Amino acid sequence: MFSSRSYEKQFGPLLSRAIQKDHVGRAIAWLMLGVSGGLCLDLCAKELLRSYSLSEFVLARSVFGLLVFMILAPRFFGGFKNLRTQRPAWHFLRTMLAVGAMFGFFYGLSQMPLVNALTLGFTAPLMVTALSVPFLGEHVGWRRWAAVVVGFIGTLIMLRPGSGDFSFASAAILFAAFCYACQAITARHLATESILSLSVYVVAGPLLFAAFFIDSDSWISPDPKGWILMAMAGICSAIAWVGFINGYRGSSPAILAPFEYAALIGGAVAGYLIWDEVPDRWVILGASIIIASGLYVVYREIGLRGGGN
Repeated sequence: MFSSRSYEKQFGPLLSRAIQKDHVGRAIAWLMLGVSGGLCLDLCAKELLRSYSLSEFVLARSVFGLLVFMILAPRFFGGFKNLRTQRPAWHFLRTMLAVGAMFGFFYGLSQMPLVNALTLGFTAPLMVTALSVPFLGEHVGWRRWAAVVVGFIGTLIMLRPGSGDFSFASAAILFAAFCYACQAITARHLATESILSLSVYVVAGPLLFAAFFIDSDSWISPDPKGWILMAMAGICSAIAWVGFINGYRGSSPAILAPFEYAALIGGAVAGYLIWDEVPDRWVILGASIIIASGLYVVYREIGLRGGGN
């Protein structure tokens, strides 16, 4: 759903201990698997949300995603004992943020072209950089601040407030990006927690929230195509997670970051082929600025980590 750069921000401290050497080719392959899984999730979501309610989709996606993690837990995540935590309050906060991120993004996705939604989602890494100052006390030099400001100028170019193109759906995705960025910040306080606990609780929260709002009037029994797409959405979300995590275990984010923007190219192609969506020149210009700003922030942060600019 959002930039895998934010995945690294969340789990970098946890995963860095597992890095023995750079396997760049393998890391890129893992990352592209994650990008493909995330894009497939978004394609399934967009198609499903044409026929089913947002709550029903989130419920089904979360159920299938949770099943995947439960099946994989004994073999790949050290067993269910790793769900135990000493910091339930922080997990609860992240779960609430996950609810905002998931509902906000998928609502916006249902209301706008795929590539527009993906582009707005890529503002999350810029928000992480900005939020790291007040909440983590990190020093962000003027060059990275300039990149953040330019990135948000790109967002304004894309949305053009006052032109009639800015909508509640756009605001929902920006809110989702903010929630996701806050997740990245809060995860820094959970660096010693298991990957399984960091994964499962943020899936279970939206599941319970969606179940609370579903009633007999809003529930539509899925047809075979609907069940297949819902199962694929859950499986693809797990694939995305595994791909991103293993990708950033194997190589530097500075090397991998450019590859994650393949999601925008894939989204543009898929949106055109499936739903006849064609991004206008303002979307293309704004997306280019956001991408350039995001890449600059990554390279400054990784390449000059010791310099603070």
